[in-house]
Amino acid sequence: MNYERDIIIDDSALDVEWLEQPTLMLKYSKHEAFLEKERDLKKIELDLKKAELDKDIRTNPDDYDIVKITESVVTNTILMQKDYQQLEKEYLETVYEYNVAKVAVRAFSQRKDALENLVRLHGQQYFAGPKIPRDLSKERANRETQTKQNNEKVKIRKRKQNV
Repeated sequence: MNYERDIIIDDSALDVEWLEQPTLMLKYSKHEAFLEKERDLKKIELDLKKAELDKDIRTNPDDYDIVKITESVVTNTILMQKDYQQLEKEYLETVYEYNVAKVAVRAFSQRKDALENLVRLHGQQYFAGPKIPRDLSKERANRETQTKQNNEKVKIRKRKQNV
């Protein structure tokens, strides 16, 4: 998925952009939901590891060089375990990815609003060039001059052909 590429609006093809908008919104909403599920599964995995370590520390305190078992000692010992730290990093990475996906869905909602406003501006001819009133008398004079010049060219050609 390329958020940056998909979010761009081609204002010269608003009809195509509108056709693609629902598909893009669905795609990124599904991705957000998938990552939310992944985040929740990682949290469960982290909590299970914490519970396993808690049980093991309380059952075998000598394996962890613990003299006296207290809540803070057990909690701190869990935090110091490499496998727990690795799972916590994975969980944080999953949370980050989920948050990015959530922001992307909001951005695509903003994209929809931008498309609506661009279509509205286009309908009001906001992007049209300036319209200069026509000066018919000048246009007529120019046309007459052009016609005279064309007639002169034709006369010159006819003279050359007759000679």
